[in-house]
Amino acid sequence: MRHPVTRAAAQQRFAHPVRAALLALAADAALVLLFSGLGRGSHAREATVLGLLETAWPFLAGLAITWISARISQRPLAVLNSGLPVWIGAAGIGLLLRWWTGGGVALPFVIVTFLTLGLFLIGWRAIAALVIRLRAPRA
Repeated sequence: MRHPVTRAAAQQRFAHPVRAALLALAADAALVLLFSGLGRGSHAREATVLGLLETAWPFLAGLAITWISARISQRPLAVLNSGLPVWIGAAGIGLLLRWWTGGGVALPFVIVTFLTLGLFLIGWRAIAALVIRLRAPRA
């Protein structure tokens, strides 16, 4: 028989701040890599690790800069307080770095970048918050 997970138990999984931050950072980085891989695939680019990293590096750099400057590790699961800056930083700084290094930043790409990374980086946090809330016992 499966025991219901209480809110305290669900939060306990992320109680250790370093663990929560590392898991959240890994999720963010994986989703930035997924975004880059999907983009490469939609343009029939060669599927290589180096090619993926070449496409992803500006957005991963934007993600890292935001994680450090906005102190995301203090509340890594917060939907708005962390998700919003991570989204804007990864997309905005990533696009600026891409432009600065000679990469394409056509308006349709900018729109797709902001929409996709917003869905990914805020979305997983919203789903996590919903799961924690739904698993919490009703008072």
